[in-house]
Amino acid sequence: MNLELDDIQHILLTRTPAMTGRYEFLTFDTVTGGRQWLSELLPTAQSAAEVRDTMDGSKRWITLAFTHNGLRALGVPEQDLATFPDEFREGMAARADILGDTGANAPEHWLGGLADENLHAIAILFARDDEEYARCIGEHDKLLARCPGVRSLSHLDLNANPPFNYAHDHFGFRDRLSQPVIAGSGEEPTPGSGAPLAAGEFILGYPDEDGPVTTLPQPEVLARNGSFMAYRRLEEHVGAFRDHLRANAETAQEQELLAAKFMGRWRSGAPLVLAPNADDPELGADPMRSNDFNYGEMDPLGYACPLGSHARRLNPRDTAHNMNRRRMIRRGATYGPALPDDAPDDGVDRGIAAFIICASLVRQFEFAQNVWINDKTFHELGNEHDPICGTQDGTLDFTIPKRPIRKVHKGIPAFTTLRGGAYFFLPGLRALRHLADPGQR
Repeated sequence: MNLELDDIQHILLTRTPAMTGRYEFLTFDTVTGGRQWLSELLPTAQSAAEVRDTMDGSKRWITLAFTHNGLRALGVPEQDLATFPDEFREGMAARADILGDTGANAPEHWLGGLADENLHAIAILFARDDEEYARCIGEHDKLLARCPGVRSLSHLDLNANPPFNYAHDHFGFRDRLSQPVIAGSGEEPTPGSGAPLAAGEFILGYPDEDGPVTTLPQPEVLARNGSFMAYRRLEEHVGAFRDHLRANAETAQEQELLAAKFMGRWRSGAPLVLAPNADDPELGADPMRSNDFNYGEMDPLGYACPLGSHARRLNPRDTAHNMNRRRMIRRGATYGPALPDDAPDDGVDRGIAAFIICASLVRQFEFAQNVWINDKTFHELGNEHDPICGTQDGTLDFTIPKRPIRKVHKGIPAFTTLRGGAYFFLPGLRALRHLADPGQR
């Protein structure tokens, strides 16, 4: 089935060569103001088709999405709002216990008004350079000034060093290595990434892996070519991570191996299954090889890649039941300045702010959070969460299988803390026009 690329917002299908950017979180005090803001921004929101055609010449890329309260603030009728899934209508903050967002990760600690019921929209700006970034921010500030009742709750600047398009997080790990390919997108999966998945797993209005989808938000113009996004802002405690490595491994080489065991890959991106004893940067940089492995045949007991490692939890591959119905698209960027090598922790907020895009927040995102990331008994481990992004309180373990005796690391500290999150609806371009002017089709 062909995808309507001219109606799908670009973030669903393309990754831009951005060097900087901003997430702007907004509230609408009036329907009129919200629709004016949206109407004026509409020409800047690009489709997947447009971005693919103009990638080399573009300097900025803009995406627009809305919370359930945001759709209400734009005047969407209650009978239509009621057709959206329960989890989206409730919002991420209300589902904190389901997601494991407790303790320091709980919504009462979130920044930027992200747990506030007045969070209505997000404008995602990716820019090619600082000059274009500054220009776009200035234009948006002018737009806010002429739209009565539209206010910025907060913003997050994406200004990490090295630039986030280099695809490394603040811990130094290469990121964005395993993404699903959507059937009909024109992309081909790399070896080991699996066959293209039915579009309906990610985009509303298309059949999914189980066939036609009959339950969609209404009206159809609002739902078709849309999707849902789970936003997660994770602060990375780089100093604590480095301190833990030094305290639990003697040599620099052993520290790198322990870091790789936590992640499931070396910092270069080379998978432990294919490079169990030493890093292989050439392997990590080669998309035709870096995903070409499985767990069930090549590492069933986790001697190379521990069963509870971050990469193995978030993508169990052939060891998970119904894996094709759990895949998610991930977009995002790092924020905050890099912590220099060997520098002590400076208390500066730095981390990664990502969007997990899927057609079903429950079946895909919430399942991953509940069953893969924060399930103590994942792969029958007994007392573990994801060591990188799971909820940690100092009482959990991390097991490294080894012959003849396994190594169990006790009292894993929190290497990341959730600083905010939200559920957004990502409309198609026709839906954006409908939201700005419901009489327009």
